[in-house]
Amino acid sequence: MSKLQERKVKLTINAEGLLCPLPVLKLRKALKKCKDGDIVKLIASDPAASIDVPHFCIESGNKFIDDKVEKNFLDATLDDEDVFLWSYYIEKKTKE
Repeated sequence: MSKLQERKVKLTINAEGLLCPLPVLKLRKALKKCKDGDIVKLIASDPAASIDVPHFCIESGNKFIDDKVEKNFLDATLDDEDVFLWSYYIEKKTKE
């Protein structure tokens, strides 16, 4: 069992259709409301999020855990076949 599977996602943010910088801004706002160590899942379709989310985590001190294609959210009726939804898993930093 992976480390992520052992821990529960506390909050899921849907940023589908939003472009940079909005997915990261929604993530930052959500993390402010979370407790230390909480896991947040961000779902985004913006290709730039694959760069922006890990960079945000480095800059903010939060932990980037993983990313993967979110198959449960893929819609067979999408006109653009190149649209994918990605899930990003972030752990809110803990105070030391």
